Amino acid sequence: MILAVDIGNTHIKIGAWDDSTLVFLSRLQTSHSRTQDEYAINILDILHLNGCNRAQFDGAIIGSVVPGVSVTMRNAVITVIQSNRVFLVSPGLETGLNIKTDDPAILGSDLVCAGVAALNKYPMPCYILSLGTATTVFAMDQEGNFMGGCVCAGVTISLDALSMRTAQLPRVSLDEPVSVIGANTVDSIISGAVYGTAGMLDSLVDRMQALLGEGTVVACGGSAGQIVPHCTHDVIMDDQLVLEGLRLIYHKNVKLP
Repeated sequence: MILAVDIGNTHIKIGAWDDSTLVFLSRLQTSHSRTQDEYAINILDILHLNGCNRAQFDGAIIGSVVPGVSVTMRNAVITVIQSNRVFLVSPGLETGLNIKTDDPAILGSDLVCAGVAALNKYPMPCYILSLGTATTVFAMDQEGNFMGGCVCAGVTISLDALSMRTAQLPRVSLDEPVSVIGANTVDSIISGAVYGTAGMLDSLVDRMQALLGEGTVVACGGSAGQIVPHCTHDVIMDDQLVLEGLRLIYHKNVKLP
């Protein structure tokens, strides 16, 4: 088995792959203050919780958009699985993804992994919606080249900013809207967040498809389940897209003894 770790700004996903089967998926809160030993203990607890032990793992791969946590986590994983076959997604790894952005080296590892998985699973062109701390929409053309895209404030960040920067609007949690026409302040904020984000995503996909052609639309990320059902486009929900990309990149780079 291999351990796959996706370090995001808010949460860390930890999954175990047995060939192409995801054995388990767990989440930790991302913390800059947590030490290597603390992360190692967290990982050991997760393995125990899911009926696994460290000896079952041949290696691991880590993707991170939080540089301050990357090395700490890598060292923790090495400690836990007792193997140096632990990859960190970076420009030095083979991915098989042709990135056409101005500076491919700075593309976030989550987007690299999502692109690799999408290229392996879906027809091209492909439009990837990632709804996490940030909301991003990125495009892959007919040949599977990763072309670039849009980065927007995430829906949770937007809700937090709304309550912080206004005198009378309350902090609300992201929930299912009652109606697009909210009858009270809370319902109106939820409607704006959900339908506003869904409408933005639909519009961005429309504009990208006008350039690259109609194609597959895939969504992942923590807020996708609340937003995507309200999009007018036919969107495939694939919450494990990044973890699957990590698995594919690992096998492109591992050299078995």
